Amino acid sequence: MAAQNTATTDAAPAEPPSSPTGRQWLALSVLVLSQLAVWLDNTVLNVALTTLADPDEGLGASPNQLQWSISSYTLVFAVLLFTGGVLADRYGHRRLLLTGMLVFGAASAWAGYAGSATELIIARGVMGVGSALIMPATLALLAQVFDERHRATAIAIWSGSSGIAIATGPMLSGALLDHFWWGSVFLVNVPIVVLCVAGSLVFLPGVAQRVRQKFDPLGVVLSTAGLFAIVWGVIEGGHRNDWTDPAILAALIGGALLVVVFVLVELRVANPSFDVRLFRDIRFTGAGVAVMLTFFGLNGSMYYTSFYLQGVHGQTPLECGLSIAPVALGVLLGAPLSAKLVRAYGVRAVVTTAMLIATTGFFAYVFLDEHSGLPLFWVFLVLQGLGMGAAVAPTTEAIMSVLPADRTGAGSAVNNAMRQIGGVLGVAVLGSVLVSVYRDRITPGLDRLPRGTADSAKESPEATRMIGDRLRMPHLSDLADQGFVHAMHVASVVGAIAAAAGAGIIWWTFRHTSSASGSGH
Repeated sequence: MAAQNTATTDAAPAEPPSSPTGRQWLALSVLVLSQLAVWLDNTVLNVALTTLADPDEGLGASPNQLQWSISSYTLVFAVLLFTGGVLADRYGHRRLLLTGMLVFGAASAWAGYAGSATELIIARGVMGVGSALIMPATLALLAQVFDERHRATAIAIWSGSSGIAIATGPMLSGALLDHFWWGSVFLVNVPIVVLCVAGSLVFLPGVAQRVRQKFDPLGVVLSTAGLFAIVWGVIEGGHRNDWTDPAILAALIGGALLVVVFVLVELRVANPSFDVRLFRDIRFTGAGVAVMLTFFGLNGSMYYTSFYLQGVHGQTPLECGLSIAPVALGVLLGAPLSAKLVRAYGVRAVVTTAMLIATTGFFAYVFLDEHSGLPLFWVFLVLQGLGMGAAVAPTTEAIMSVLPADRTGAGSAVNNAMRQIGGVLGVAVLGSVLVSVYRDRITPGLDRLPRGTADSAKESPEATRMIGDRLRMPHLSDLADQGFVHAMHVASVVGAIAAAAGAGIIWWTFRHTSSASGSGH
């Protein structure tokens, strides 16, 4: 009888569960919280800039120091993502996640107690190092925890956390600044890190998935140096508003040449840091570019949205953060829904439609003026979030689906690097458009001011309003509002064109996939 029972048991193994287990959901919670901390730090500082510039309540930071307090984090994060992916594949994804979390938490505490603006900039750069180790590991671990049946849904939830952070960051920062000192916006990361480290040790797989590959130091150096030069050139070009500056041109051209050399070297290396041959898969390339263009439009719009709400409508930082919250509603609706839609209609139809919805949300800013009510603005934000949420998850799944198991860390790095670089380009390019159009628009209205005063007044809407208050010329504030709204309209059109281009790329690169297959892969 025992033998019969054994035979019966062997012949009828237990079927795998039809839905994720409780442990899988807890593992996903750890990965989402880890990513949320990283994305929060992309947005939490924006509403604290005024406080940091104050010599009494903050650090007395100059405008250039404020710019780099944001950019040092994004710059280091973007250029080290490839390196983080390589290290994760080589040394183990959980190990790199834990290391990144510890670096991120320690640097957050350092930033919270920084004694000068320069020290804050350096601490923010170290936070970027931690983030670059965390992000590739999170998506690679997600691919290990969930099989093909549930992976698309898990990625949709994971992707949605970035949109939530976009809305939560400003609200959290505004609330903290209302009750505590400026360093609290960084110290809030420390308890998050403690939770993530504990959860990683308990719920995430250890080193079983680690693949020992020969390290490729030349590829790492070339990709890091090339991306650093390009991203630095983009950030500084936007800051100086002078793309013909020899230093900017040298950085952009030199960085592009280094990237070309990187590709040529990687094609000849037996164990490359990232297999550029993956870009021969048209779906991989198309999905990556679409992700980049989505974040180009989103981050750029969030940049001028803050100025619109706080400058034109006179909102406080906390009120501004609350006003941006509806974008999270759109993401929460779009991200989970996308997995079901892709199974029914395929990646091509769903992502193209989603990016066109986002395009509509970006373009709709042309209908806003200095007197527009918030309900109309909130509708546009929901459209942006809905489009982003429904587009990013399927494109991320498309990127991961063409990767071999031992390259998931590097593939995740590509996905996240595309997001970061798209966001940097969005702020830099759309910010430059905003500044140049504003200056051209407002200059004729400053003809009665002394030349030096007029030059200062046209630097920004804030400068125009400040000089108007000082000279008791209230019409300059109206002029600033009108000039900024016009500049915002132009920038929104540029952002919408980028998103529409992403929709076109997805439609073309996925043209040979079958919607009947559900996934569209």
